[in-house]
Amino acid sequence: MKQRIDRRHVDQCATIKPVTGWTSYLKSLECTACRREFGADHIHNVCPSCGKVLFARYDLVGLRNAASPDDLRGRRWDMWRYHELLPVLDAANVVSLGEGATPLLDVDRRVCARLGLGVGRLRIKDEGKNPTGSFKARGMAAAISKAKELGVAEIALASAGNAGSAAAAYGAAAGMKAHIAVPRDVPPLNLDAMRMSGADVLLVDGLIDEAGRIQHQHAIEHGWFELNTLKEPYRQEGKKTLGFELAEQGGWGPDCLPDVIVFPTGGGTGIVGMWKAFEELGALGWIGPKRPKMVVVQSTGCAPLVRAFEEGVEHAQPWQGAATIAAGIRVPSAIGDYLVLQAVRDSGGTALAVADDEIRAAQREMARDTGLYTSLEGAATWAALTALRRRGFVSGHEDIVLFATGIGT
Repeated sequence: MKQRIDRRHVDQCATIKPVTGWTSYLKSLECTACRREFGADHIHNVCPSCGKVLFARYDLVGLRNAASPDDLRGRRWDMWRYHELLPVLDAANVVSLGEGATPLLDVDRRVCARLGLGVGRLRIKDEGKNPTGSFKARGMAAAISKAKELGVAEIALASAGNAGSAAAAYGAAAGMKAHIAVPRDVPPLNLDAMRMSGADVLLVDGLIDEAGRIQHQHAIEHGWFELNTLKEPYRQEGKKTLGFELAEQGGWGPDCLPDVIVFPTGGGTGIVGMWKAFEELGALGWIGPKRPKMVVVQSTGCAPLVRAFEEGVEHAQPWQGAATIAAGIRVPSAIGDYLVLQAVRDSGGTALAVADDEIRAAQREMARDTGLYTSLEGAATWAALTALRRRGFVSGHEDIVLFATGIGT
């Protein structure tokens, strides 16, 4: 069976079916470190035993016997088309602004040739098309929907910018109060969006890690539920729909995934979520054994995961004096570092850092060559192509997908 999503998805709006027969195969939560299991019917953040990341687990055997990719035909054209593998049990609790189903754009052959990729294929997943202008909308849609289902009234998190915009918007849509701590130099567009959606915004002198420490104390004092990156089980569930979409856009089956995925990485939920998606789809038999090589891109001014990858260690030491123009990847430390590094290594991928001047130049070049004005974080993936080609990591024959994770600013 070959089924594809493309830029013509708007034409299918008239044939979208209403939500009927909603089923989630969610069964439990599992710690990614100590492997303890917990019920998914209670509120959780990290593993109470070891403090590591919790993953939502699904009844994949039951789903494999009950459904196939054919069942997606005619469904709503957003990330909730994959509801069997998302954590919301009752469709009435879904908080959606139309996130997901973003286009996968082919880069012109003449541009590919100039980049040394003339024999291969280069595509861009344009996440700026999401409701709040970035891929963060996916994670917040899943996390806030599940929080609503579990009776949460107020949420709290620290953000470098885009996650805060998304949390504010989805919190407003859910009728929840959002409390967001951000660095004082947060991009003005994000700050305006948070305030416009009615969020309580705290400006912090410091980076996202300091904002997180301060907001954690406030959350404890006031009883707010924390939605920080990989410190609750469901943001990565929204992010994993990136992987589902790549598989569906590739037509499902053994050859549906690209050879290489290049992703700008701060906290790591994009890489972690997609790798989880491929694991689940493989268990269902909806894709074959082939997996893309996962490439982490960071800035030379903040590259803890790159350093850890190069040193061959499991955890990344915090980056001192983090500084980069790309706010979304200015993350000195990440709780899910071990999951990101495992995905990169298991896939045969790599991690590399690019300088700020390269990122800025790539943003202009990408806009002029493709017409896509992406965020600085997304532009970092374009900047990384030159280094990947120079190092011989890519030969020019591969099918490569870059993630433009947000709109340009």
